[in-house]
Amino acid sequence: MAIDSARIEAAVAELLSAIGEDPARPGLLDTPRRVAEAYGEFFAGIGRDPVDPLRETLPTDGLGELVLLRNIEFRSICEHHLLPFTGVAHVAYVPGERIVGLGRLPRVVEILAARPQLQERLGEQVADALTEGLDPRGVLVVLDAVHSCVSARGARQAHSSTVTVASRGILSDPVQRAEAMTLIGSAS
Repeated sequence: MAIDSARIEAAVAELLSAIGEDPARPGLLDTPRRVAEAYGEFFAGIGRDPVDPLRETLPTDGLGELVLLRNIEFRSICEHHLLPFTGVAHVAYVPGERIVGLGRLPRVVEILAARPQLQERLGEQVADALTEGLDPRGVLVVLDAVHSCVSARGARQAHSSTVTVASRGILSDPVQRAEAMTLIGSAS
């Protein structure tokens, strides 16, 4: 889905006026266009199916142990304040009958992060997409992110991060999940 750049530009110009700025002054003249371009990137996941990258799978050929991709960088926009949050995703799954190329996992995260989002929901959506697309025996998604709405305003906790966990199948079992969490922690 394409964004409506003209409407975004008009809204940004109005916002600048509303805070007492002159949107026609030289330093701000191109700001509405720049914001519209940025929003095109920030919200490129709207209307895209996160399962699409998982459509081309391979048989496991007897492989069935944990697959873990750590430190997938992501950025998203908090739907409450329209401020960015950035972090890393750790995505694990225990294959059922199919596996997928490792480069496909960051694409799922990227599609779902590129929409107005809540971190808690983002992790759940990634876990659901992997479950739907791969039918694995288990899924674990751990997100660790810094939120501008916490670090730059309100509480102003510049060094805090938020960690969320979403699990499915056998990785919902505390013992199985602990093993995966240990592997994630060894990345630090």
